[in-house]
Amino acid sequence: MFKTLYGKLATVLVILLVTLGIGYGLFSLYASQLFLQEVNQRFNRDLARQLLVQQDMVQGEELHEEEIKKLFSYYMHINPAIEIYLLDTEGNILAFEAPQMRIKREQVDLAPIRQFLSGDTAYPILGDDPRDTARKKIFSAAAYPFDSPPTQYLYVVLGGEDYDTVKALLQDSYFLQVSIIAVVASVAFGLLLGLFMFSLLTRRLFRLSRLIERFRDSGFREHRPYEGTQRPQLQDEIDTLGETYNVMAERIIEQMQALEAKDNLRRNLIANVSHDLRTPLASLQGYLETLQMKTGDFTVEQRRHYLDTAHQQGQRLTHLVEELFELSKLDANEAQPQFEPVMLGELVMDVIQKYRLQAEENRVQLETQIPTGLPFVRADIAMLDRVLENLLGNALDHTPEDGTIRIGLAARDNGVQLAVCNSGKGIREEDMPHLFERFYQAPEKRHGRGAGLGLAIVKRILELHRSEIRVESATEGPTCFRFTLQR
Repeated sequence: MFKTLYGKLATVLVILLVTLGIGYGLFSLYASQLFLQEVNQRFNRDLARQLLVQQDMVQGEELHEEEIKKLFSYYMHINPAIEIYLLDTEGNILAFEAPQMRIKREQVDLAPIRQFLSGDTAYPILGDDPRDTARKKIFSAAAYPFDSPPTQYLYVVLGGEDYDTVKALLQDSYFLQVSIIAVVASVAFGLLLGLFMFSLLTRRLFRLSRLIERFRDSGFREHRPYEGTQRPQLQDEIDTLGETYNVMAERIIEQMQALEAKDNLRRNLIANVSHDLRTPLASLQGYLETLQMKTGDFTVEQRRHYLDTAHQQGQRLTHLVEELFELSKLDANEAQPQFEPVMLGELVMDVIQKYRLQAEENRVQLETQIPTGLPFVRADIAMLDRVLENLLGNALDHTPEDGTIRIGLAARDNGVQLAVCNSGKGIREEDMPHLFERFYQAPEKRHGRGAGLGLAIVKRILELHRSEIRVESATEGPTCFRFTLQR
């Protein structure tokens, strides 16, 4: 229980309420004691003077000890809650009515008595208790004689030793019991109410914690959404945390699915690349071994044919390795474009010349639409040349005999748009979302030129040029790749 937020809050609440209850009880007891002492002392302020006046003992310069003892005995039998002492000007006790063994002080401090007689209203004023060396009590006092410098003091302790015993008994009184019950009941009610409110406040947090634990235990695959308060004006930090958890969980699931898809694509890429590498390597090795074993038996034409075939397989390997190396450099941001003004029409014509012979061999017609007056664009010539080569090579690989490849340029407000369109069978709808993924290759579209990394390289280069490539294709019809370069 103490590991939960509710348990910790409940423990803190119990400690707080119990501490407050005890503190309130002690403070109330202390305040009540001070109040009773103040009331008692105010009520009996003139008690000592009235004792002298009522007993007609104000004649002469000093009080007679025998007569004062009789007075002490008389009043202490009437009111055992008081103790009466006769003091001299030094505070020494001259007379009292009590057994000798029960008096523990021979002298009383006169400073509180003089403060009392000066009319100080800061009650209660506590004086020495002759029956205890450490205890202080409220009192009443009178100086004698009244109209001349005092020679003696009548010191009346309010609440004598018998009264102390009675006060101890009052601690078990009905009033005190009711007070204790009231304090305990208040603390218990506050505790129960606080625990109930804490339960209401932490219930949503507890539910959210359980949802997060289930999400974790499912391997971050199964997300049960948190449903909080629907009213925006009633939402608090817990609802905000729940909404954040929902977004986070959905994002984690998407990322894990994307990672799994990437991992599958990587494995497919490794399998495809391994196959593409193994095929030309085996062919190259076979032709070279044949030449090595039968060099004397082959004619010049046969040796040339074997060497040309081995050379083609070597070029195929070189092309595949270059693509992989180039893509890895682009992914690692090692290759950054060096921007300069480029005349896009001239660059298109240069690239077409490279592929014109291959197009004639494939019986594919190359067409261009390059208007005059096109503006310069800012680009990296080498990277842009690579983009055009990949797009044109990809178009040649997917254009049937007697087909057409058209490269067109058009001015736009923000630059120049380039389009590479080829006739023939279009791209399947299910292949369109994965067309530019660097680890994706449709099996039926694989050809001997490489591992299908050309379009991934094109997309990455254009991203470095802050441009986006778009593709338009029909099931049976032309396919066009378009992008725009900034001026």
